[in-house]
Amino acid sequence: MAVAVDNTLNFDEARATQRQLSTERDHLRLLLEVANATVSKLELPELVNAVSTSLDRAISHHSVTLALYDKDHGDLVVHAVASKSGDGHRYIGARFAGGEAFSPERTFVFDEGDLRDRFPDTAAALRETRIRSVCAVPLVVGDRGLGTLTVGHREPDAFPPEAVAIIEAVGRQVAMAVANAVAIQKLAEERLYLESEIRTEHPFREIGGDSALLRAVLAQVETVAPTVATVLVLGETGTGKELIARAIHDRSARRVRTFVKVNCAAIPAALLESELFGHERGAFTDAVSQKIGRFEVADGGTLFLDEVGELPLELQPKLLRVLQEQEFERLGGTRTIKVDVRIVAATNRDLARLVEEQRFRDDLYYRLNVFPIHVPPLRERTEDIPALVRFFVQRLARPMNRHVEVVPSEALKALRRYAWPGNVRELANLVERAMILSKGRTLEIPLAELGRWQRPDHGDRAATLRAVERMHVLRVLGETNWTLGGPRGAAVRLGVKRTTLQALMRRLGITRPRAA
Repeated sequence: MAVAVDNTLNFDEARATQRQLSTERDHLRLLLEVANATVSKLELPELVNAVSTSLDRAISHHSVTLALYDKDHGDLVVHAVASKSGDGHRYIGARFAGGEAFSPERTFVFDEGDLRDRFPDTAAALRETRIRSVCAVPLVVGDRGLGTLTVGHREPDAFPPEAVAIIEAVGRQVAMAVANAVAIQKLAEERLYLESEIRTEHPFREIGGDSALLRAVLAQVETVAPTVATVLVLGETGTGKELIARAIHDRSARRVRTFVKVNCAAIPAALLESELFGHERGAFTDAVSQKIGRFEVADGGTLFLDEVGELPLELQPKLLRVLQEQEFERLGGTRTIKVDVRIVAATNRDLARLVEEQRFRDDLYYRLNVFPIHVPPLRERTEDIPALVRFFVQRLARPMNRHVEVVPSEALKALRRYAWPGNVRELANLVERAMILSKGRTLEIPLAELGRWQRPDHGDRAATLRAVERMHVLRVLGETNWTLGGPRGAAVRLGVKRTTLQALMRRLGITRPRAA
């Protein structure tokens, strides 16, 4: 007896299953695209445009609108619109009533009649865009309602249940992205407010003093800050080169973005390329994940390259390319990354001499040296010392619970006679020790530490050749951070042997101070 098999039924079931699997796969792909967009887009208009592009592959629509709840006024405010008619930006900032899709925190689908009857305040805009049906989903994170994501179509009944389910899933991802974007924006606004308060109340405060030399430096800062020029800050160790770099950033249009610092001398040469430009996963043995470099972090802001004279020769061409083209590739990567970064570099080295010795590229030197600023050593602006001492005392008084009100004039006179090989940083350390020692109203400066480093008063015209020689050696020692030997040491700079320099230091009574 033959048995008939309904192959048609089995075939139809298989096709239905295949369609269902294909649909689910497309939905998962859509959600993955939206997830990637929500991670990479922090600006709300960019986020909504990306969501609309991804959504278009699964659901036909003509507009996507993001509105956030304004608790002060109790209504929704349009923050971003992606419209195929190209005029969606006209409605950004528009306000309308909270709506049924937000207050009860559930999704609503409205047709043309519902839109006209329930939302008369948006009727004119709907007529202009010819939207005849919308799906509005609430954006909720935890128990907090943020607003709505509304998808519009020019045809009636455009959102069947399966389309609504997709929009709801997308809405959940968008809600997290919006919450993150709002939080980041709030932090940025708070930071800008605090920074503006500091700049307004204390302009150039930490660069204390009013000497002619310092005023000339600050005038250069005011001149170059509003431009996009690369700046090279030159000066001995401890003169405040980083403060000058920050002042340039704070007085530029880039102050709304990040100031990023990299000390080229503090990072091993083998790691410096990864630190500056980042690396891809697997670029080297320990690269277990992708790393974003400092140039990407500083995009739109300022990158401060401290001790740029220590930059390895093999890394200098890549830095030159970024300066010229504003582009680079991560270590181990092939994708070219574009950035908009202003460079402020600093060094206590003689870069021109390094160029002559072929230890620094001449083309990179010329590119960095667009606008040089020389920060004078403290011994050349000793009239600023009283103001600096007062600043350090005030800054340390509260955390140390000290109530210092008097700085003896004799102490200030002794400070002005000191050679300051460690410059302002050394003065700050000395004042900190003095604050620790001071129990009463008077600052007790340990002047004994300065005894062997006194120099003639400026009014003393009988300054000896020995004093001049001593000052020159001290200056070079300060510039080389008290490194005596080696190709970058003070002996090479002075043109003598290391043993000769040590003998010269003993003859001139020069010993390395503890603060340097």
